[in-house]
Amino acid sequence: MSTEGVWKKRSVVSSFILKYDESRHPLIALFKRSDKVSTYRHHLAAISGSIDPSDPSPLSAAWRELREETTLASPALSLHRRGKPFTFRDDDLRREWTVYPFLFRLNSPAADEQRICIDWEHESWGWHDPDEAIRNLESRALNGVPRLTDSLRRVWFEYDLGPVAGKILAEGLEKLANDYESGARQLADAALLTLKGVLQALEESDDVWSKLRMAAWHLCKNGRESMSAAITSVLLTGLAAVESALKESRQAALKALDAQLEARKESAAKVATAFAGFLERTFPEKKVSILTLSESSTIRTGLLKAAQSGLTLDLRILESRPLFEGVSLAGSLSQELKTGDHSITLYTDASAALAARGADVVVIGADRIASSGAVSNKTGTLPTLLSAKHISPGVKTVMLGESDKVAPGKPEEHVVENNDPEQLRRAWRHEYNSARVCSGANLDFRIHNVFFEWAPADLVDVYITERGEWTVHDIAQHADRLLEEETRFFGDL
Repeated sequence: MSTEGVWKKRSVVSSFILKYDESRHPLIALFKRSDKVSTYRHHLAAISGSIDPSDPSPLSAAWRELREETTLASPALSLHRRGKPFTFRDDDLRREWTVYPFLFRLNSPAADEQRICIDWEHESWGWHDPDEAIRNLESRALNGVPRLTDSLRRVWFEYDLGPVAGKILAEGLEKLANDYESGARQLADAALLTLKGVLQALEESDDVWSKLRMAAWHLCKNGRESMSAAITSVLLTGLAAVESALKESRQAALKALDAQLEARKESAAKVATAFAGFLERTFPEKKVSILTLSESSTIRTGLLKAAQSGLTLDLRILESRPLFEGVSLAGSLSQELKTGDHSITLYTDASAALAARGADVVVIGADRIASSGAVSNKTGTLPTLLSAKHISPGVKTVMLGESDKVAPGKPEEHVVENNDPEQLRRAWRHEYNSARVCSGANLDFRIHNVFFEWAPADLVDVYITERGEWTVHDIAQHADRLLEEETRFFGDL
């Protein structure tokens, strides 16, 4: 059989290492390939390699290649950004490459830079100003592997957006990534405000629309990915509004984003009204016992609306470690529910079954809702629902949240966020703990601090959104529409 038309397809990772010098100037490491490799000898490259069948994900492959080719790993490195994958063909090699770009940050350059030890695939390496490197690679003043600039530009967006818009996007991403107090709704609003700032700052050119869409992609993927469902949905709606308005003027597009921000304030009130109506119909003339956890602005608004409608509430709230969001929720509600016969009781997370005894409703928020109706929420949600269904078989479980929490895909396709172990260690070190606990807090062992977990759809009785009560079928249809919009706006970038 003739192989003339056969192209070998290969998926690879392309990982750049970033450091900031003493003057906070960014520098990118580029590595010169040795004469021992089979392709692109003596060309500058990122740390690259094939994605093996045994690699769980492209990101896992990137970490593996970094360890093999530089000896660096976490905590010396941390993932800073991921770039949108792209595909190209090399006619000389008759290969089709799909490239997954990543940018990793060297956390302590003074100490960790000395630990970089290249393997046989490279003969040397050095630091480069990223903007200058892109210009020199494109002018061939530097000799790089094919499409190296495409990989770099996809993680170093400052080059294409310009210094002002690039800084706005970078600072917006950093705020999203480090905000552990706000819920998904507030983070989505912050992302939309960042997109507006980028649009305001972009210089006039023929590709403003493409640059804005790429900025939106980065906000979806590089902000707070575990909460990216709401961020993505809100930004897709924003892009749809901007798409037509931008044809009129930049100012019209900015007004369209302002209108969306204003409309989002009303959607929270609609969810609250729908929730209060559900409680009034389901539990007429009765004190309603409600169990919840964590701190959702949507749930808080819904509970206050229910109280204002005349219902008497018996609230049971789990403390929600390690950041004690449940304590914060109880504190804010106690300031609002001073009148009437309402009661608020805080429980430890471990006593979810005790808190569920006699409960009428378990209310959970959502950081993401999969196409199947499974809900990702604060860790502790699943045992709370299971306990409630066992202890109080007649209990109603209600998901309260806006439709922008829906995301295409299955639960296992979404990211698991393992957070800073120090958030747990802080509680263990307090002076009221025993000496043994305080001592254990300082020992070196693995700590899992996973913020979110999935609850399957069969544990949720009702989904209440700003559009009313939804079924799993409604969620699946909405997820399909979102996937179509995501493909339309991001597919050709």
